[in-house]
Amino acid sequence: MTAQNTRLGIWLMVATTVVFASQDAISRYLAAEYNVLMVVMIRYWFFAAFVIALAARQAGGIRAAAATRQPLLQIGRGVLLALEVCLMVLAFVLLGLGETHAIFAAYPLIVAALSGPVLGERVGWRRWTAIAVGFVGILIILQPGLRVFQPAALVPLAAAAGFALYALLTRFAARADSAAVSFFWTGTAGAMTMTLVGIWFWEPLAPRDWGWMGVLCMTAVLGHWLLIRAYEVAEASAVQPFAYLQLVWATALGVTLFGETLAPNVVIGAAVVVAAGLFTLWRTRQVAAPVTGPEDRRRAGSPPGRH
Repeated sequence: MTAQNTRLGIWLMVATTVVFASQDAISRYLAAEYNVLMVVMIRYWFFAAFVIALAARQAGGIRAAAATRQPLLQIGRGVLLALEVCLMVLAFVLLGLGETHAIFAAYPLIVAALSGPVLGERVGWRRWTAIAVGFVGILIILQPGLRVFQPAALVPLAAAAGFALYALLTRFAARADSAAVSFFWTGTAGAMTMTLVGIWFWEPLAPRDWGWMGVLCMTAVLGHWLLIRAYEVAEASAVQPFAYLQLVWATALGVTLFGETLAPNVVIGAAVVVAAGLFTLWRTRQVAAPVTGPEDRRRAGSPPGRH
């Protein structure tokens, strides 16, 4: 792969993080005014429409995209991601964008910790050390014992665990299904799940908020398109570290738009978590490099900004 393609992939990933951070800010605003389940449901309607339109343009059309050998696994992945998105949007309202993303940044560490029991992969002492350091960073953010513990902090932590499990199940599904098939089921299963749940919480939207909802849906489509393009032109291991920029952009939007403030312990803890996560990604790439080809390394990358 050429250096030019890698640079393009990095810029596409940076653009992806900007779009997803903007999406998070709009989600935070709408979820503070309306029911979280309804907001996520409408997002998923547009996401499913995008997935179906994308599948229709591929060879074999929708039938090929839906042809999975493991339907229960694919449906389970879609449901899990939808629930994780609900938890994240709820966390935006409860904690704000900055603190939520600081805690959620632990998900690559959870992926590494669970890759052994879920996928049967070997995790060496270096990555276990990074995982332990990362969770020290989470403790710095939460400060248990030094202040009254916020139960709301468990919401983004549960979202991080859910997304980590989703990422591992995606890698497991890739052993039998193509990425196009998994992407199709992610959108459609998630939309069906959110419709069954969210329709009971429908609230009328103000005309102005329909405009924001439209922007939210467009950012979801644009963000996933940019993400797909980033992985098409560069290996996941090369662009994945830049996914952490979403934490930076989301925090900046939280401070400027919503008046959020970040305590020093959150900044320090987030820095520790991100450093441990970057080391884990680097070490995973080093371990995988001798035994896999370029296409395998591309597929092995953890999916970023699921939002």
